[in-house]
Amino acid sequence: MIKRIFILLFLLLITAYLIVAVTVFNTKPADQTCKGMELIINDSIDHGFITQKEVLRLLNSKKLSPIGKKMGDINTRLLEDELSKHPLIENVECYRTPGRKIGIEVTQRLPLLRVMAANGDNYYIDSKGKVMPIPNSSAHVAVVTGSVDRDFATKELYKLGIFLQNHPLWEAQIEQINVTPAKELELVPRVGEHIIFLGKPGDYEEKFERLKIFYKKGLNQVGWNKYSRISLEFSNQIICTKKEK
Repeated sequence: MIKRIFILLFLLLITAYLIVAVTVFNTKPADQTCKGMELIINDSIDHGFITQKEVLRLLNSKKLSPIGKKMGDINTRLLEDELSKHPLIENVECYRTPGRKIGIEVTQRLPLLRVMAANGDNYYIDSKGKVMPIPNSSAHVAVVTGSVDRDFATKELYKLGIFLQNHPLWEAQIEQINVTPAKELELVPRVGEHIIFLGKPGDYEEKFERLKIFYKKGLNQVGWNKYSRISLEFSNQIICTKKEK
């Protein structure tokens, strides 16, 4: 009798286990609950404009946090569209992970130049040539001052910014770009007490190559503070103005 009872209990346990196992194994991924997010902020080491905390705040403010929702009910395209509206975000990719989480990869907009114009404008030009609002943290890029409007900044100065970005020597040396009323460019270097006059925008490769040679063969010989102005305006020549004693 006791043996039959044990056998019956054993069969009941086996049956219960099989029912639970079949239920679990047949649960569709879409019916499973999202248990978290995996957030990746690109370029976060060099630029902290967008943080994971900010992404979470944006999602919660729109009631779009995926945590606790069924995986099949989560609209990743909607998450991308909402996050992409942030003025400091360049691109967003959202996807489902095998671990029942939602992966979110954010690419920040990267500043190229800071514009502080005479007309009161204050903004960045980003790496795509678009106007970018000032974030909470600053970026170490050249500052543009003087008579500059947004059209001139996004078209002409953007090209100079790209040139500087692609040439680490000049990116490190040039700290200010001043635009005169005649739309000519004056550069303020970090090393040396002179103004570098480029004239009209353009021909940066040729102008800066002349300046590089002059730095090596000229200023290294006579001293970096001998001249107040170095003009690269005209091709194949450099015109220097000595400092007044």
